[in-house]
Amino acid sequence: MKPHHMERSDIAFEASDRFPLHATLFRGSGDGPLALISSAAAVPRGFYAKFAEHLVLRHGFRAALTYDYRGVAGSQAPSSWKRPLLMRDWAHFDMPAALHRLELEAPEHRMVGIGQSFGGQVLALGGRAERFSRYLMVATMTGYWGNTKPRFRVFSQMNLVGVPLAVLLGKVPGRAGLGQTLPGSVYREWARWGRHPDYFFADPTMDAARRFAEVQTPILAIGLTDDPWGTPKAQHALLKYYSRAPTEIRWISPIEAGGAVGHLGFFRSAFRDTLWDPAIDWIKQS
Repeated sequence: MKPHHMERSDIAFEASDRFPLHATLFRGSGDGPLALISSAAAVPRGFYAKFAEHLVLRHGFRAALTYDYRGVAGSQAPSSWKRPLLMRDWAHFDMPAALHRLELEAPEHRMVGIGQSFGGQVLALGGRAERFSRYLMVATMTGYWGNTKPRFRVFSQMNLVGVPLAVLLGKVPGRAGLGQTLPGSVYREWARWGRHPDYFFADPTMDAARRFAEVQTPILAIGLTDDPWGTPKAQHALLKYYSRAPTEIRWISPIEAGGAVGHLGFFRSAFRDTLWDPAIDWIKQS
């Protein structure tokens, strides 16, 4: 496979509510799809850089975009911002803004999406599902603690450690086990949803069930058997709401992957051959 050329640049743009967001754009010399990569919660966009480069350099994608949700890593709130940051805003404002920015690279060009964990939820909540011809979901699930394993450790970490920190400090430091530091208001909304068996589908202000049922984009959902968050029960609790989307599910064990993967490990470059390329072959299909 002949390698393509790539140009990488850090960019900034605003969401429709004027919040400033930061992203990295990977422009390529190929004519493959545009790819929007939506992160897991509290994971910085740089975590997906090697995967984005692989799409552009080895698979000929026209461009790929990684971005930080508001309040995470590079997309910090300016001092003039007065409204509380909420997790729902990642989907309602940030993902559509990133999609629009990527679209400017090649209007009307074919686009695919890649979402890890929360990045699989934004497909529906962002309201732009029709723009994606295919969508790859990795380790996606609802965040209800009762579907995780070991569930009581997850419950304690979120509600007995994370929530008090969010209240006392106004933020939850990354060293509390999440990755990047999260604003307290984002964390508290996430924890509140996670305490209910139906997650944000039980929150009437989200209108989530209707949004999910409208999606008709073909989905490949990859689950990892050693993922304590994205268990089969947790994955099904989310995917059942994508009731009109053609969905293929693949479960991968550490033996098949060639090592432990867990909740976030799929995007480590060590899995380029075993995990990345088969998934990329699927999203490249027209």
